[in-house]
Amino acid sequence: MKTWLAAAALAFAMTATPAAAQDKVRVVATFSIIADFARNVGGDAVEVSELVGPDSDAHVYAPSPADAKRLADAKVVLMNGLGFEGWLERLVKASGTKAAVAVTTKGITPRRMQDDGHGHSHGRSDPHAWQSVANARVYVTNIRDALAAADPNRKATYDANAAAYLAKLDALEAEVKATVATIPAERRRIITTHDSFGYFAAAYGVSFIAPQGVSTEAEVSARDLAKIIRQVKAQKIPAVFMENVTDPRLMKRIAEETGAKIGGRLYSDALSAADGPAASYLDMMRHNLKELRGALMS
Repeated sequence: MKTWLAAAALAFAMTATPAAAQDKVRVVATFSIIADFARNVGGDAVEVSELVGPDSDAHVYAPSPADAKRLADAKVVLMNGLGFEGWLERLVKASGTKAAVAVTTKGITPRRMQDDGHGHSHGRSDPHAWQSVANARVYVTNIRDALAAADPNRKATYDANAAAYLAKLDALEAEVKATVATIPAERRRIITTHDSFGYFAAAYGVSFIAPQGVSTEAEVSARDLAKIIRQVKAQKIPAVFMENVTDPRLMKRIAEETGAKIGGRLYSDALSAADGPAASYLDMMRHNLKELRGALMS
């Protein structure tokens, strides 16, 4: 009898740990910024992975069979929407996943785009809504609600985690507004690689001019480039900035032709690696703010 009990206890012990590990909600985010939001809201209750990792460009991403497997195993899939992940619908269908798919921009009023002639895939909505901290709050509440719907027993945990993170976003919003206010209005004009900072511009009063359209897939014509160079010279735009997901050669050429200062690297569509300056959304926004102010005030 003692031998049988010991064997049963051992068998229970061997199965208990995997069961506890499996108790975490498997969440797949389409890219690194949404994954960071999800980790803050989900905490220890979730296991989050992202399809498009740090320093990678979701605009031109090509899903792999391994991505389909991850979706098939997920309980919740978090996407940006607004046309950002043109490849996701096919991937969801191919995976056969039964996961709940949540659009994290639900409730955000999209910034409307003019037709830039580049034929980018986003249509007329700018998908880069996270560049406004007020919009980031909407992402977080949508993620909170998606996790609570999938895992109602831990709703209180998700509510508490979201509330703590929303307080951090409130502090960040105040910091961004205060920092931009220190930059003279006439100097708040910069060039970036592609048009991913429109929500930041609208929220905080900084003008961004981009040679590319909203998507990094868009090609820049010689005519467009000449127009940008004339504009930089005419408006005496003080700085041009690289982005972490695009080719820097275009910006270097504009700087050489105009004499504008090359600022630091901005993080737009993806976070940095864990050892980089923008490993989280909070770090990314503070890093970009520091780079902008440093270039525009010098």
